[in-house]
Amino acid sequence: MKLSKRLVLSTAVAVSLLTLAGSGHAETALDNIQKAKLIKIAIPTDFPPYGFVGIDLKPQGLDIDMANYIATKMGVKVELMPVTSANRIAYLQTKKADLVISTLGKNPEREKVIDFTSAYSPFFQAIYGAKTLSVKSMNDLAGKTVAVTRGAIEDQELTKVAPAGAELKRFEDNNATVSAYVSGQTQLLATGASVAGVMMQKNPQLNAEYKLLLKDSPNFIGVGKGEDALRTKVNAIIAEAKKSGDIDKMAQKWLGRPAGQLPE
Repeated sequence: MKLSKRLVLSTAVAVSLLTLAGSGHAETALDNIQKAKLIKIAIPTDFPPYGFVGIDLKPQGLDIDMANYIATKMGVKVELMPVTSANRIAYLQTKKADLVISTLGKNPEREKVIDFTSAYSPFFQAIYGAKTLSVKSMNDLAGKTVAVTRGAIEDQELTKVAPAGAELKRFEDNNATVSAYVSGQTQLLATGASVAGVMMQKNPQLNAEYKLLLKDSPNFIGVGKGEDALRTKVNAIIAEAKKSGDIDKMAQKWLGRPAGQLPE
């Protein structure tokens, strides 16, 4: 009789533990967002044109637009949480943020600690120049001067494709490279989208625009490890935004070119 009672008690305890474990497992990030009617999204505020503080002291940029877009599509309010490149992944790991939308590239090391959605925007190195300057192919660089930072990705890529008649003027850092273009020492500038974004923002009188792509490294949205329900939900929103053209509109607004084909 005593053994039977112990078995019943042990079974009851085991069932209770399993129930508790099951209910705990059911509380996903998506569940919490839907209950609170609020999504917390980590964003950059020091990386134009993806994220920066405007004259009204409010965050703006492509990543901020994307964060607001996702919140709207989910029917919840959004809390924007400024982060840096150094702490953005930790915000996911400690559950301070539900998503990280902060020019995040996907690589094997990061995939060990967080999950990723489909790509939502391009991140690229490109050639920029005045709207009045006709540059539609690499061959059009012949006879023109291009400022580029020595040893940077854009230098490596440009060296591969520049025609013999192009004059590449190499400088030691991004500031010197941009200064050379802004001061008129060169006709064109080869640099990353973020550097170009700052340059164009500060020097609207130059009427600079995106000309040619050198290398594309798309951005992905970071999701907590194992938060498959939330990742699937965001992927569905991204897929619909690509189909509707909203992703291309955001890229055109902030980067001067459509997003184009982005990896899943």
